[in-house]
Amino acid sequence: QLQLVESGGGLVQPGGSLRLSCAASGFTLDTYDIGWFRQAPGKEREGVSCISSSGGSTKYAGSLEGRFTISKDSAKHTVLLQMNSPKPDDTAVYYCAARSAWSPRSLCLMTGPYHLWGQGTQVTVSS
Repeated sequence: QLQLVESGGGLVQPGGSLRLSCAASGFTLDTYDIGWFRQAPGKEREGVSCISSSGGSTKYAGSLEGRFTISKDSAKHTVLLQMNSPKPDDTAVYYCAARSAWSPRSLCLMTGPYHLWGQGTQVTVSS
């Protein structure tokens, strides 16, 4: 069974840090690009970051680069999203998703090309 499971969400204070993980089962990450998305109440789901199947290419939403870091641990079949200095506006449900590795990089922060999604994990940034 192909599956993605997010974990690591929770309550974090502004200026703290949080690391989300996306664990894949039933397939290898070597043949899929992985994206992180988030959705806040009343807002559309938006792309946060993505990483290529090889791990050699990454992309971030413009406002997040420098604070968030995406990485892949192939041995553990896991993609990580390190969140440093989160802000209240980062509060959302975070999802990881997989797409075919040969999909255009320009679309890696768009929801459409992703065909497999995790259940989401809640991140709340509050003091």
